[in-house]
Amino acid sequence: MAEPESSGTEQTVDTSREASVLPWWLSVYLKGAAMGAADTVPGVSGGTVALIVGVYERLVTAITELDPLAVLLLGDVHTSAGRTALVERLREMEVPFLLALGGGIVTAVVTLSRVLEVLLERHPAPTFAFFFGLIAASAIVLYGEVDVGTPRRLAVAAIGVVAAFLLTGPIAAALPSTLPVVFLAGAIAVTAMVLPGISGSFLLLVLGQYEYMITQLGDFVDALLAAVTGGGSGLAAAGSVVVTFCAGAAVGLLTVAHVIRWALDHYRAATLTFLVSLMVGALRLPAREITDATTQFTPETVALLLVAGLVGAVLVLGLDHVTADLGL
Repeated sequence: MAEPESSGTEQTVDTSREASVLPWWLSVYLKGAAMGAADTVPGVSGGTVALIVGVYERLVTAITELDPLAVLLLGDVHTSAGRTALVERLREMEVPFLLALGGGIVTAVVTLSRVLEVLLERHPAPTFAFFFGLIAASAIVLYGEVDVGTPRRLAVAAIGVVAAFLLTGPIAAALPSTLPVVFLAGAIAVTAMVLPGISGSFLLLVLGQYEYMITQLGDFVDALLAAVTGGGSGLAAAGSVVVTFCAGAAVGLLTVAHVIRWALDHYRAATLTFLVSLMVGALRLPAREITDATTQFTPETVALLLVAGLVGAVLVLGLDHVTADLGL
């Protein structure tokens, strides 16, 4: 494998994990696709997959080292020295790595979101049963990685459960899918990139924006393809939602992600306890969706729901078996 030109943090890449048959950017792109596929479904964390494929620490470092002031270097891009300085700064901030990884994530999210949109529309009950299994198993696995035996952490856990239970009830249902809410959802959901075990889609589910964003992303892709072929409409409407979400995600990477890292560095056990407890309280939402979407609980229906939930749980337990230790 041809290694990327770099210095500093980029030298820390685990070259043993990147097959020499593939260019470095393609290897990173495929790892991003695996992360994106995981983070599209609630309960499975893209951060966990990043640990599995060996890019987690590099990703967190790259995110926290992004410097918006680097845009000032564009003023000298007309000179050879200016272009050299800009390229070197981008490499220092791991921008080539982030672009390759981000490309894979976006590709997987766009592709899988269309499948999930169809499943949520045509088979909502088993789909949410699958989500229930994912989230429940994730909570069980992650509780095994943190110590909640102290009174303070038990109190934090209780707060997390209650907060998520309330958020996924009438509060989430009443939360409008306006552009400010979408912006906030993007800023919060993107923090999953630095949280092994917590899924960005799960955070969207807690905020009541998951189905809305899945639909809007599908509409945006359809409108974009139609515009490219010279027809169609609705690009501006769907595009405004997607752009707003991405803008929120960008702000989240530069702000919320740093707050999360600070909390993990200074209050790691309490922070993880709270985050995992959110998953337990949030089980209210898929359970309610299953009940609402099921007209009659026949033996066949119950069996289907149990199988869907079991598949979700097995996927998470399989990931846990692969990782053995999530490093929490």
